[in-house]
Amino acid sequence: MRTLAPAVPTAPPINNHNIRAKRSMAFNTLGLSEKVLAAVEAAGYKEPTAIQSGAIPQVLERRDILGIAQTGTGKTASFTLPMLTLLEKGRARARMPRTLILEPTRELAAQVEENFSRYGTNHKLNIALLIGGVSFSEQDKKLDRGTDVLIATPGRLLDHFERGKLLLQGVEILVIDEADRMLDMGFIPDIERICKLIPFTRQTLFFSATMPPEIQRLTETFLQNPARIEVAPTSSTAENVAQFLKATDSKDYEKRAALRDLLEGAEDLQNAIVFCNRKRDVTTVYRSLERHEYNVGALHGDMDQRTRMMMLDNFRKGTIKLLVASDVAARGLDIPEVSHVFNFDVPSNAEDYVHRIGRTGRAGRKGTAFTLVTGEDQKYLDAIQTLIKKDIDWLGDAIDFEAAAQERKARRKAGKPSRNARSSNDNEATDAKPSSRRRSQSKPREVVEEQVEELPEMLNPIPVSNLPQRQSGRRSRNEKLEPAFGAGVHIPAFLLREPRPKKAS
Repeated sequence: MRTLAPAVPTAPPINNHNIRAKRSMAFNTLGLSEKVLAAVEAAGYKEPTAIQSGAIPQVLERRDILGIAQTGTGKTASFTLPMLTLLEKGRARARMPRTLILEPTRELAAQVEENFSRYGTNHKLNIALLIGGVSFSEQDKKLDRGTDVLIATPGRLLDHFERGKLLLQGVEILVIDEADRMLDMGFIPDIERICKLIPFTRQTLFFSATMPPEIQRLTETFLQNPARIEVAPTSSTAENVAQFLKATDSKDYEKRAALRDLLEGAEDLQNAIVFCNRKRDVTTVYRSLERHEYNVGALHGDMDQRTRMMMLDNFRKGTIKLLVASDVAARGLDIPEVSHVFNFDVPSNAEDYVHRIGRTGRAGRKGTAFTLVTGEDQKYLDAIQTLIKKDIDWLGDAIDFEAAAQERKARRKAGKPSRNARSSNDNEATDAKPSSRRRSQSKPREVVEEQVEELPEMLNPIPVSNLPQRQSGRRSRNEKLEPAFGAGVHIPAFLLREPRPKKAS
């Protein structure tokens, strides 16, 4: 029986060179079962990717895994295929899943379910999906039948657990996928709680694109002597993706016109994702392309779950050819065979650029990525090119960022004079005529007094002594009975009349 150790030395990392050397291996050399191999062959895959070659044998040996790989490397299959092989023995019990896979979003969870359905076509396994947007009663029925593979988001999983509908002491394999994204979304406390609810004898498969300190601490706490498999760091982009920059004006309508020009001129455009930095731009670009009769859909975080899943499904099936999306679709979502990626905006985060263009050129295919660049994007573009360690080619003329900066400065000066300009103008005005303050002070005092005497009597200011003075405390009864003072001439006369005296009875 294994014991939980908070920090143990990890196995030597499998470097990129060794993993690449294994890419020529066939799936039948990795130890997968005949049923799984038949499903892989039916899906059309011939050779495993680097992360699959490194991870699958380690998972089959029941070792904990720490997989560091960017999106589009075949990471999902690296745990799906060996798990299917291991699950061929054993049987699920009601409300006690045998394996648990945690995903940060509903889309990723649904995607993993599709992978298990595709590769598990020769298996008779019960698969349950616990995500928001679906009624608890339907999910409870699946749990009651017994679950071999439970795929869930952390929040919905804990909801079922707290309702007493789920028992976690039977979990044999725990998969934590997209851990760095879990960190970004604030799920780490939930992950820690779930890990403590599962037996420490479990096998843990941990995957992340990056390793920030908080994720490193988590792995040291919950993984036991893991096999570290690191493939294709996030600072690199796929060599089979052609990248281009296109200069455009910063006005939105100019950018939309430039996007349409790129779409019209793109070669071998089968389908494409158009990424925007802001959700409102997703809607604007989507409507613009729709007005120009493009076959287009939209995807962003504010859309309800049903609409998002429908858009993704239509894009995968080819019902729609263009998908305008925010970064919610940039990481992790399995959208195969995307021929082109268009960045309507230069991403402010350099790593987001890598994840975006990782949507194309997957599984060894060729892809193309275009990015619209304005004169205000120099800082972000420099960060991207520093991260990927290469200069991206310009399609047409490159932007002269120095000239663009001078032009912006000139526009600011034209709209708002500089401090020096204002000072010189003030000096000229001073030399031409005295200031208003000087002119008012230079008038003789007698002239001012004469003007005051000529004013009509009705406009004379009321003496301060005649004004009602504000007093602290409550007013006396006599003060309340006094007539209103200074109410104005607009009040009707009947309201100002004295009340009639009462007749003696």
